[in-house]
Amino acid sequence: MLFNSYPFILLFLPVVLAGYFWLGRRSNLTPVIWLALASLAFYAIGNWQFVALLLLSIAFNYGVGHLLIVAKLAPTRRRAALALGVAGDLLVLGIFKYAGFAADNLNAMLDTHFAVDILLPVGISFYTFTQIAFLVDAYRGQVAAYALPHYALFVTYFPHLIAGPILHHKDMIPQFQREETKHPDPHLILCGIIIFAIGLFKKTCLADGIQPLVALAFEARSPSFDQAWLGALAYTFQLYFDFSGYSDMAIGMSLMFGIFLPVNFNSPYKAASIVEFWRRWHMTLSQFLRDYLYVPLGGNRHGRVLRYVNLMITMLLGGLWHGAAWTFVVWGALHGAYLCINHVFNALVPNMPSPLARPSRIAGAVLTFLAVVVAWVFFRAERVDWALLIIRAMADPTSTVFGREEIAALVLVCVYAALVWLAPNTQAIMGYDHGNRRVGERLRVGRIRPLFLYGASLLLAFGILGIQSHSEFIYFRF
Repeated sequence: MLFNSYPFILLFLPVVLAGYFWLGRRSNLTPVIWLALASLAFYAIGNWQFVALLLLSIAFNYGVGHLLIVAKLAPTRRRAALALGVAGDLLVLGIFKYAGFAADNLNAMLDTHFAVDILLPVGISFYTFTQIAFLVDAYRGQVAAYALPHYALFVTYFPHLIAGPILHHKDMIPQFQREETKHPDPHLILCGIIIFAIGLFKKTCLADGIQPLVALAFEARSPSFDQAWLGALAYTFQLYFDFSGYSDMAIGMSLMFGIFLPVNFNSPYKAASIVEFWRRWHMTLSQFLRDYLYVPLGGNRHGRVLRYVNLMITMLLGGLWHGAAWTFVVWGALHGAYLCINHVFNALVPNMPSPLARPSRIAGAVLTFLAVVVAWVFFRAERVDWALLIIRAMADPTSTVFGREEIAALVLVCVYAALVWLAPNTQAIMGYDHGNRRVGERLRVGRIRPLFLYGASLLLAFGILGIQSHSEFIYFRF
């Protein structure tokens, strides 16, 4: 079931909200169970064959976590329990996500013909990483004992289950435990509807609206210079508004339940460096890779050379997390190289004097954006050689066509660029911050309230009217 679908907006979400608050008048635990069951139903509608796998994953990780939190195990047994839990999670993820990729590469190397065709469970990367973080923190002694219903809801919570954000137990489970979240807050519901409307508009009108232009580069046999750039930029903005739209919709619908999700997207194309880009793009994944991969590898504690090695390993694995294909490996390698170059530059070049600070930031933002666009070509292309074909076209201005179609595409791309760089993001509009219950305070100002309501109503109307029969979010495939 898609967030941007009529059954979800007009039936599933209202029913689940009504049941949650109705049960909240009678008990503090029953609404948690209701929401967990509703989340499982949400998952089962499109992936019923993998519900058992999801439940087994929850039971396995909860059991291992219980051993680490409650049982008085010797240090060696605690390490063994953690290794068992993490290895079990990675084994399942590896089988479903990477078995086919491994078989294809073995076939290419050994001239064999192993056939591996395994359907990828939607959301497996997100709920696997969520639970690995839980186990590691339990081993570190940073987790309290949680009831099974709260843990099950933490893993299955439908606003994040399919495409993130990657949730952290300390942020979410205490919210599920609080009694006040079981009672409707009209202000939070209104703010949630507005944020959901903004996200829906981004997805159905902006992301889906520019999607046809992506074909200029990625579905052409031999794109020209302008077609390659326009197609690459179109995908760059499609992915931006698609992922931003999903993040807003997830935050908005969760806010209706009185639950605050972490911010996962914060105008990343405004970043003036790759380091800053990764603090703004898929923020929960960046935090996970930093805390549970880069730092355990040694981080920057063992000198610059090992720091750069750790960065490359982290980003290569981050690329593989997105998909089992060499294009994602190249994408991760590019970002790893970008980060290494960024850190070398910071180490060698002193801080800019005040008069040059703004021009240097603008130059950094332009260079960062161009580097990101080049990397997105590999992220989107079906094969590495196809990506290289587009890159070569982007580097050859002698092949420019610039016909009527290309001029119209350029105008549309410029409009999207203006929205990305000049318009405020959702957090700025709504004052949203994880854990800040004063979200949307400007709605309380009587003079401005009608403007917010009329604008949100228009966005919601355009967003609903723009719904297509089947328009998945790009991050569903990861």
